[in-house]
Amino acid sequence: MSAGCCHNEEFDGTSRAFRRALWIVIAINAGMFAVEMLAGAAARSQALKADALDFIGDAATYGLSLWVIGRPLMWRANAALVKAGSLFVMGGFVLALALYRAFFETEPDATVMGSIAILALAANLASVVILMRWREGDANVRSVWLCSRNDAIGNVAVFGSAGLVAFTGTHWPDMIVAAGMAGLFVWSAMQILSKALAERRHATAHAAPGE
Repeated sequence: MSAGCCHNEEFDGTSRAFRRALWIVIAINAGMFAVEMLAGAAARSQALKADALDFIGDAATYGLSLWVIGRPLMWRANAALVKAGSLFVMGGFVLALALYRAFFETEPDATVMGSIAILALAANLASVVILMRWREGDANVRSVWLCSRNDAIGNVAVFGSAGLVAFTGTHWPDMIVAAGMAGLFVWSAMQILSKALAERRHATAHAAPGE
């Protein structure tokens, strides 16, 4: 039984079905990272590039989640801390890039933005459906769900920004969405951080008597 904290049943990922689901979403996210990075460069869209970074961050997150499945709670909590830290860094990078490009970049291509956003949304919705049954669990499992959910939200935002870029004829909607996605990274990181720290305390408290 998993040593969890504060939930009725803290699923720790020890399931063949969950592992198989993670491999599928890793492939989806890695593929979409390549597509969106190329499209973001072609369309001069910082929102697409920010979303591409989210895809590759998720692929790495899922890979780390696979590696720590079945390991002690402290290992899984530490892995979640690493993922929270990466989200903080990613959020700061995306925000800094958005602010810089707001003053030195031309208007993005709204048509390319919209087309890729639809493709990315389909990929993320597929991941959400695949992972839906495992949306609760320890910090490691929970981080997987949060990343998938955030991706779907981010793609809706990118699609909306494409429409606003076309309507306004400016790059500001793209910049605003990129900044909003940076905030979403940080918010998710804080949730993962809080849960992971609680699990570390739990693991330490239960390990102390046996040391």
